[in-house]
Formats: sequence, C-alpha cells, structure tokens
Amino acid sequence: MRVRKGLAAMAGLLASALAVTGCGGSGGSDGATTSVSMWVYPVISDEAQHRAFWDDKVAAFKAENSGIDVKVEIFPWANRDQSLSTALAGNKGPDVVYLIPDQLPKYARNIEPVDTYLDAAAKDDYLDNVKESVTIDGKMMGAPILTSAQGLLCNKKVFAAVGQTTYPKTWDELLAMAPAFKAKGFDMTAYPGDPKQTLNLTFYPLLWQAGGDVFGSDGTSAAFNSDAGRKALTFLKQLVDGGYVDKSLITALPPIEQTRIGQGKVGCVWHLEPAAVEPVWGKDNIQALAPLTGTKQAQYGTVGSLVMLRGAEDKAAAGKWISFATAPENAKEYDLAARFFSPKKSVGTLYPADPVLGELEKNVGLTTVGPLNEKSRDIMGALAPEIQAALLGRKPVDRALGDAEKAANALLG
Repeated sequence: MRVRKGLAAMAGLLASALAVTGCGGSGGSDGATTSVSMWVYPVISDEAQHRAFWDDKVAAFKAENSGIDVKVEIFPWANRDQSLSTALAGNKGPDVVYLIPDQLPKYARNIEPVDTYLDAAAKDDYLDNVKESVTIDGKMMGAPILTSAQGLLCNKKVFAAVGQTTYPKTWDELLAMAPAFKAKGFDMTAYPGDPKQTLNLTFYPLLWQAGGDVFGSDGTSAAFNSDAGRKALTFLKQLVDGGYVDKSLITALPPIEQTRIGQGKVGCVWHLEPAAVEPVWGKDNIQALAPLTGTKQAQYGTVGSLVMLRGAEDKAAAGKWISFATAPENAKEYDLAARFFSPKKSVGTLYPADPVLGELEKNVGLTTVGPLNEKSRDIMGALAPEIQAALLGRKPVDRALGDAEKAANALLG
C-alpha cells in the first residue's frame, strides 16, 4: 500500500511537471506560464492607433515567448503619479510602467534596474545623453523607448512682416532684433511665468545655456544662485523690461489660442513643441532652429522609458518584454507614430524629409532632461515664484535668486 501510494504520488508529480513544461519553454523563469502587466500613457495621441500598436507588439512577443502573457493598460496622463503611488502602496502596481526622468528618483526605491535584463549591445546602442538621463548611482533605471528635442521655433510670417531675413542664434542676436519687432507691433519672444509651467521648458534652458545648473554636484544643495543664474534671469528681465514679450503671460497660463503666440504676434519661442504651434501658425510658417547660445548650446528634451518595478512577479519575463518592446525596430515604429525621436544610435534619422522635425532631430545630442533629483519638482515650486517676482519688478534679480536658494536648500535638508 505504501509503495503504491508512493508510486502514485511520483506519477502525479511527473505528470504535473510534464504539463507545466508543455505550457511553453520560453515562458517565465521556471518554464511555467507567467504574465507581465504594463501601464502606459497616451504617447500616441490617437487612442485607436496607440491600442493597435501595443496589441500588435504583444502578439509578436507572444509568438516568440508562448509562455508569457502580456497585458498593456493605457491610462490618462492626469493624476498618473497619484494613481501609481496608490497602487504601489497597496502592492497592486504593474510589473512595468512608462516613466520620464524626473519621476525616476521619486520611485527609485520601487525600481528594479534594467542593466541585467538588456544585453551589452542594447545598452551601447543608446545615445550617451539619453543613457545618462535614466542612470542613477551608475544603474539604468529604465530602458528608453523615445526622446524629444526642443529648439527655437520662429514664425516665418512674423519675420517677413518685420522685414527680418535672418534668424537669431544667440541671446545677443535675439536682443538686437527685438526693437524692430516691437516697432512693428510684434513680440520678439514669450515667457510663460505662471508657476504651474514647468521650468524644464522655460527657465532651465537659459540656465544651462549660461553654463549653470539647478543642483550642486552632489545634489544636496541648490546651484542656480550663481553667475550663470543671474545671467539667465537678467536676460529674461531685459526682454520684459524692454517690452519685447507679453507681460500678461508671466502671471497667467491661457490656452495658446488666446495668447499673442496664437494670434501670430510673436517671433520665436523655445518652450513649445511644433505640435503646439502648428495649429495656430501653420506648418509652413514654422522655422525650426537649433537652441539659442548663451555661453553654450543646450536645451530640454524628455526621455520616455519602460521601467521594471521591484514588485514584478517574474522579473525575467518582464525583462524579456522590456528588451523586446524597446528593440530598435519596435521603438522606431513607436517613435514615428508618436512624432518623437529615437534614443538609439543604430536607428539614425527618422525625419529626413520633414523641414521641422528633421531640423529639431539634429538637436537630440544637445538635450538634457535636467537634474535627476527626488526634490526636482519641489525645487521648481520654490524657484518659479521668485523668477516671476523678479520679472514683475517686485524683487531685484540677486534677491529673488537668493530667496529661492534659501527655500530650496531648506527643502533639500
């Protein structure tokens, strides 16, 4: 009896093992069927096209990895941090999530670095500035799938009305042109100073162009109260005091159609993407240029990455999916559909025939995502009102930056 029970038990175990093996040898880490969940956001603006892209990629991945089921959920941009934080607190987060660089420090303790899940060739294929944008303490916190590049966008129609035949390349050239634009009833540029506007697009590019940075090298203190910071804010104040920008935009953030930008009264902007100005200027009227130069050229560009969370039930399976989804051919298709640029060296130029995106694509190597610091957004909250105060004449430049530095250092502890 004991022998028969033992043989029966062994036979049952053997049958179970064979059944599991039959589920797909290319599945999870133990050969069993496993699942990977991923949260993404509307990077491709057309919802049906976005859904179809991921459905297609999941099917292709499944064909190569029959033991891994992938479920992709598309969530709205609004309240995405709150939703993710709540899910993580309840141990209900996804295995993989789409994050941008300034989110990485916030979730660092929840992130499984992807270094061991990408092969050497995949890691070496990333542009240096892109790879740096997702690296914390020497570890890649995500696998980039896209990047962007801001630049200077000028309205050809406005330049023609002013009789200006060349475009500015430097701060000094922009300032020198400004009086002619003002005389014809146009603004040289625009500066949205409402604190709700991210400084990544507005003030930080000027700070970087002046040779400065937001944080000190160790990230524990603010560095913007510097010669570079004063140069950047003084340049902005010259534009405001000279009447070369619409002062009302410093305190409000109306829809673009209600601004002088949307009314075709502004020469150039550096804080907007082509998709924002194209509906109001017309694509044929957009002149895309390299970032302005102060003492150097620099501009903001985001990087979108697929990030594995530490709570992933099968990290090997999640790693396989991330590697597949961010492979050059798949990322290229995603980037073209979303009108972004490739973070990969091997992909090359995506928009050689597009006079706007093709020109901005040349700036990819000049971009930065800004500081990777857990307090980045908090520091913006301390600095933005002080910039606004300086531009409105409520505080001198030195005092505004000094007050912002004190507030920032208090937040940094």
